[in-house]
Amino acid sequence: MVEASQFTHLPKIKTQRIAVKLNKTAQGLVKQGHPWVFSDSIVKESHSPKSGDLAIIYDNHTNKLIALGLYDIDSPIKIKVLHNGSPATINSSFFESKIHTAYGKRLDLLDTNTNAYRLLFGENDNMPSFIADVYANVLVIKLYSEMWLPYLSDILPHLINTTQVKTVVLRLSRKLDQLLTTKGLSDGSILYGKLEDEEVHFFEHGINFKANVIKGHKTGYFLDHRYNRKRVGELSKGKSVLDVFSYAGGFSVHALAKGAKDVTSLDISAQALAVAKENATLNDHKGTHHIIEGDAFEKLQQLIQKNRKFDVVVIDPPSFAKKATDVEKALKKYAQLAKMGVQVVSKNGILVLASCSSRVEAQDFYAMAEKALKQQNVIYKVLDRTAHDDDHPISFAEGAYLKTIYFKISQ
Repeated sequence: MVEASQFTHLPKIKTQRIAVKLNKTAQGLVKQGHPWVFSDSIVKESHSPKSGDLAIIYDNHTNKLIALGLYDIDSPIKIKVLHNGSPATINSSFFESKIHTAYGKRLDLLDTNTNAYRLLFGENDNMPSFIADVYANVLVIKLYSEMWLPYLSDILPHLINTTQVKTVVLRLSRKLDQLLTTKGLSDGSILYGKLEDEEVHFFEHGINFKANVIKGHKTGYFLDHRYNRKRVGELSKGKSVLDVFSYAGGFSVHALAKGAKDVTSLDISAQALAVAKENATLNDHKGTHHIIEGDAFEKLQQLIQKNRKFDVVVIDPPSFAKKATDVEKALKKYAQLAKMGVQVVSKNGILVLASCSSRVEAQDFYAMAEKALKQQNVIYKVLDRTAHDDDHPISFAEGAYLKTIYFKISQ
């Protein structure tokens, strides 16, 4: 049993309790369970806060407690809510309960042949700005706020005891990495145990992968698309497949492992493509794996000019909308990709389009995709619309970002 006393190397940071009152609109949202309080929503504070301080939010009229949160001074979301309603003590037992609840939501997934999963999904598991991903026996924590530093020694033992991992790796957002260098923590720090190899082997639905938990994006891999990767694999037996924005080859590897005759991974990153090639070799397959390195828009256009066709085409780009003003431009880019994608799909083939832009709402993305296909004068049928996998539960509207649509193309 791991105890908090094993984490004496973590920085000791004193916190204070801040009584807070909000304007009417923000108070209403918090009562409804929304986890964010923006700085301009705060009407009154009992003290001057710092990151990690506990915000005790009271009703303006009854003075009853309505929520508890942590201050994040460096964010426009100044308070991030941990708990709504009745009073609670924010201590080791509090975090133990949160972790056990989150783990219980993942049990069905863990009954499958899968040993990599997201245990804590930030706000959606009442742990805002805190991500915890498990890859086999390695736990990777990704922090997006300094506010969690005072509580790490209370949280880590419960994460380790629940998951039974042997190693804990800390990953930090770029901004936080710069901020914490003076506190003895940095991106890639080992908080517990030893890391024998930064490339950790894991499997999802029986398909083998490796994730670089030190240098890889986010925590090393993108777990949210797990269901879609499995679905694409099932659709790919005996087929030719094009995986655009392939990154580490998630869709490509599932397709090969499930019997695709040939798979082409297209990405701008030579390093990502090297990982995709290696991941493919971890699984038995008879199909041919091709690599195209370069800009997706340019390479798709070249494939169109060569009249190349594929039975299954997956287009899963990075986020095109980092802020609200990017949404219109993002939808135009998605539409361009949809129009290009349909031109490289074989008759009776499958086109899979995905978006991870949280600011692009699902209904707008789906409507854009169908409009783009109609403008190409193709006959199509929508086979499915999907969201996050089971280990990415959604508890508030802004927590939903992933949407995917499957088309059967009859030209």
